[in-house]
Amino acid sequence: MNLPRMNLPRITALAIGVSAICACSAVSSNAVAETPSPPGAIAYFHYPLDGIHVPQRFTVRIGLKEMGVAPAGVDKPNTGHHHLLVDTEMVDLTKPIPSDYNHIHLGNGQTEVVLTLPPGPHTLQLLLADQHHIPHKPPVMSKKITIYVR
Repeated sequence: MNLPRMNLPRITALAIGVSAICACSAVSSNAVAETPSPPGAIAYFHYPLDGIHVPQRFTVRIGLKEMGVAPAGVDKPNTGHHHLLVDTEMVDLTKPIPSDYNHIHLGNGQTEVVLTLPPGPHTLQLLLADQHHIPHKPPVMSKKITIYVR
């Protein structure tokens, strides 16, 4: 479920700038082959961890095992770029990940992003995608965590 407009997170990317939160190009999932992920690949949170309390502005630090990170548009085997899902359900894993306040694209290959969220509970989940913003098969994602903003 999407947040009401007044409660949407404000995002500041920490790597190369505003272009880090990219607008997805119109890529048809029919025109793009599935991108495989290697066995054991997983995305995870270094910080925050499930159940902790955080200030309204905090840095999300992302980990990745058995794969590498590459910017969107770069076609290199066993790589992808991160997407942070905030207060939303998992997307259709066969289509490009939307780009909006609840689906934050780290298209320059960042492994950190600063979030500003309103007080209260929030859910976060990571999802890696290929050069076309389409999740790998099988998907490389974190467990959904809940954090509490003070």
